[in-house]
Amino acid sequence: MIRTSLFVAATILGVATVHATDTDSYKQSIEQWHTGRVERLTAPDGWLSLIGLEWLKDGANRVGSAADNEIVLQAGPAHLGVANLTGNGDVHLVLASDSGALIDGKPAHEATLIDDMKAGDGTPTTVSFGTASFYVIDRDGRKGLRVKDSEASSRKHFLGIDSFAIDPSWRIEATWVPAKPGETLEMGSVIGTIDKYPVPGKLEFTRDGKHFEILPVIEVPGDTQYFIVFADRTSGKETYGAARFLYIDPPKDGKVVLDFNKAYNPPCAFTAFATCPLAPPENRLDLRVT
Repeated sequence: MIRTSLFVAATILGVATVHATDTDSYKQSIEQWHTGRVERLTAPDGWLSLIGLEWLKDGANRVGSAADNEIVLQAGPAHLGVANLTGNGDVHLVLASDSGALIDGKPAHEATLIDDMKAGDGTPTTVSFGTASFYVIDRDGRKGLRVKDSEASSRKHFLGIDSFAIDPSWRIEATWVPAKPGETLEMGSVIGTIDKYPVPGKLEFTRDGKHFEILPVIEVPGDTQYFIVFADRTSGKETYGAARFLYIDPPKDGKVVLDFNKAYNPPCAFTAFATCPLAPPENRLDLRVT
């Protein structure tokens, strides 16, 4: 429940950035953001459509729904084709003549598949068959097939997202401290990889009379927003244990708005077939972010 008293408390905490007269419009903006998040999650190719993440071994990998394949899919023809992982990391797919599969929407017999890392700002090569499809992902040199199905039960039977009540006092104006050139932050992932991300700066803010710091990263070069992976005292109890995500705009006049009302559980909270980062020690907050 949003009340004017929240704004008085926020002023005392030094975090008020929403005026009482803006309560309704602010609440509406967060509700719209939440609606958009659910729409993206439940889209035909959204995270809830995932039905598999299958890692390729070197050499030939027979792919299909039959049990005699090295890569057994939950949907599709019994024998889709053979994916060959070459010594230089390329994945060359040869489709079975009767597979009925399409490569990037077109009939083809074979192709070298562009993975999500090599695709850059583009899209990886997509192999589709019926309501299902897959593309190759690259995680620290490991190549795997990310398999989706618009008819996945996880998508069809999704019941929604629980959330904390919208609280304007969690829209915090933080102080921006620029990072030293070349500063990076290491983050592990649920699949055991460790990645280094560029750190553009540090955020400092006050909550409940205590001082906190958090480090955003540049997720993809050229992104217009910074990415925060954090954990707090709700993690593993009321929210996903490994982390929550939050995006922020770059600083303006030495300040950044941290709107924790837009913090959300990562895809790994909904599917076992994602490869989400884990909150680094630097971003583990000793407070309940609600």
